[in-house]
Amino acid sequence: MTRKVFLPVLVVAIAAGFWMQDASAQSNALGTVRLSRAVMADGKALPAGNYSLRVSTAPVAGVVGQASDSAQWVEFVQSGDVKGRELATVVASADVKGVVDGTPPAAGSAKVELLRGGEYLRVWANHDGTHYLIHLVVGS
Repeated sequence: MTRKVFLPVLVVAIAAGFWMQDASAQSNALGTVRLSRAVMADGKALPAGNYSLRVSTAPVAGVVGQASDSAQWVEFVQSGDVKGRELATVVASADVKGVVDGTPPAAGSAKVELLRGGEYLRVWANHDGTHYLIHLVVGS
């Protein structure tokens, strides 16, 4: 009798664990971008290509005078593998106009902009009213 109850409970628990893992990954997803050129991310080369962006769970060392949630690591993912990461400045929707010129990406999406002088790519993601600004040095 115990086996008959235990096995279905085990199957449901395992399925729930996978679902929770999936839900967590989706809640950290910021969108997809195409990098038109090779860049440096966290001091390492990141080739041009299509990437999914997601917020990492890796801790960020605090900066004196900054809120603890003002920066987050963002991962660049291809085929399920993290190919690179970079720190993103996290800005609330109410503050974004005072921080960045230009039109924000639509909610739930991201865009890539080549900045003046062609030395940096800015990846700008808008997730649930929170904006993630990532600045990548062009070249490898």
